[in-house]
Amino acid sequence: MNDFLIGIGKRLKDIRKKNNLTINELANRANVSNGLISRIENGRTIPSLPVLLDLIQSLEIDASYFFEGVEKKSNAKFIHIPKENQQNLEKEVEAEGFSYMHIFSKSLHALGFEAVLLTIKPNSKRDKVITDAWEFKYILNGEITYLIDNEQIDLKEGDSLYFNGKFPHVPMNNSAKDCTMLVLYFYSDKN
Repeated sequence: MNDFLIGIGKRLKDIRKKNNLTINELANRANVSNGLISRIENGRTIPSLPVLLDLIQSLEIDASYFFEGVEKKSNAKFIHIPKENQQNLEKEVEAEGFSYMHIFSKSLHALGFEAVLLTIKPNSKRDKVITDAWEFKYILNGEITYLIDNEQIDLKEGDSLYFNGKFPHVPMNNSAKDCTMLVLYFYSDKN
């Protein structure tokens, strides 16, 4: 993915929030699922052109206005993101006990990258998801069980896991304490 495509999700989220629309309201207007809106806004998938145009129309804005705010390429030597610019991500409505804090996302050539802190409460609930990314998880504290396709992997503080997000997956916290992990998503135009 490139910066332009990653910027679409951020722009969609910014305009939706500015218009005081929930993910569910926008999804209903555009006749798409809540999960699709969430995946687009959080850079986990790219909308098809017809879906993107439906979303723009559902926001009741002009397409030229929408694309004015999409990130453009930069030749900066570094990227600094102050803590106050980090933001909580809204994920799937069906996910209970999952809290994502967006840290960083950027695209370099054909590789897109996003980093988030994910905290999962005990007895959290979410169906398996699929992403268009390779995913790296590093357990900062607590313990978690990951289901990837039909396999189960138990992870504890200090453990890491790397896998293709195209396999259905979900973390489950069956312990009595929160589990916090660093999550890195790697997107490629050649996935």
